[in-house]
Amino acid sequence: MHEVSLVRTIFRTLEEQFPPEERAKLKAVQLKIGPLANVEPILLQNAFNAVMEEEAQGYGDLQLRVNMIPILIQCQACDQQSEVENYRFVCKNCGEPSGNVVQGNELLIELVEMEE
Repeated sequence: MHEVSLVRTIFRTLEEQFPPEERAKLKAVQLKIGPLANVEPILLQNAFNAVMEEEAQGYGDLQLRVNMIPILIQCQACDQQSEVENYRFVCKNCGEPSGNVVQGNELLIELVEMEE
């Protein structure tokens, strides 16, 4: 289950960016995840809960939020962007296949919320 290692990486990143007194004020971490990142949101949430319970001290009631984004391709034939549906990498404008992915493989910390 690679989600546990991903969650541990998130916590390492938070530890690098925020001193202990600020970590206690963190309310939420929002991730931006594309389908091509091969991350299951429910498994990631379960891993987050387990790590919070067993390993993450000093974070209070930190919540995980996941923002799933669609796969977008850029067509070389007509220069239009299309959303990929059912993993069919075909331009919706002209019908040409395209492997030019411009969005959908992200796994990023998008936002960190803190108490005021």
